[in-house]
Amino acid sequence: MTGRPPAPEPLPHPVVDNHCHLDVVRDDDALPVAEAIAAAAAVGVTRIVQIGCDLPSARWAVEAATTYDALVAGVALHPNDAPRLPDLDAAMAEIERLAGAHDKVRAVGETGLDFFRTGEDGRAVQVEAFRRHIDLAKRLDKTLVIHDRDAHDAVLDVIDEEGAPERWVMHCFSGDAEFARRCLDRGAHLSFAGTVTFKNAQPLRDALAITPLDRVLVETDAPYLTPTPYRGRTNASYLVPLTMRAMAEVRGAGLGELCAAVETNTDVAFGGAW
Repeated sequence: MTGRPPAPEPLPHPVVDNHCHLDVVRDDDALPVAEAIAAAAAVGVTRIVQIGCDLPSARWAVEAATTYDALVAGVALHPNDAPRLPDLDAAMAEIERLAGAHDKVRAVGETGLDFFRTGEDGRAVQVEAFRRHIDLAKRLDKTLVIHDRDAHDAVLDVIDEEGAPERWVMHCFSGDAEFARRCLDRGAHLSFAGTVTFKNAQPLRDALAITPLDRVLVETDAPYLTPTPYRGRTNASYLVPLTMRAMAEVRGAGLGELCAAVETNTDVAFGGAW
């Protein structure tokens, strides 16, 4: 299938897309930023966390958050990028400057570990960068947003060694119920993306089912991870209602109740409403 998916039925209560990359244009189906924000608001996705994961996108995220009322920003060096940087110290200094630049920068992230795309030779730098992002989040009182791909145990080992910040989010949660409990026991919010709608994602749905109502978040990771039935097409925040309806079905919950909880949880996880 090609072309932009149609807008779903609006949600009965506003929610927040807590992880989006509005600056990433994959194809001609991408919406301009202002149109993407308006399309999301029209279906009840009234606010968005724009995530920067390298220096150019972190700068873009800060500029966008200060331009659009619906946005706040997160800034970091993605774990796959950190090993490729010629000067990690200089890059981290720039991330720290951006993180402290404006009160609409709410998060340090996405940081973390990715053992799928980065091999053994780059993992020590990933861990070092992750530790430095954790320290930055704690020093600046920002929310830590964690990318975790094929690195569940290692992520929690670093969290345990460094100590988690007051607020932290497992972005695009990808574990099973047992791993969910381990994260929840350490104080995490778990953010679920369109992957929860995929046919092969039963362990992820099991994790969602056991997550307390006050720890559940929703995201797109747009333009990636488009929910069923439009998997493979360009994702955008206006498609969050598809994921929310699937999540409500998994939990056996009323959609309005779940939406209200997700909105409140996002404010808690990201340091207050905006």
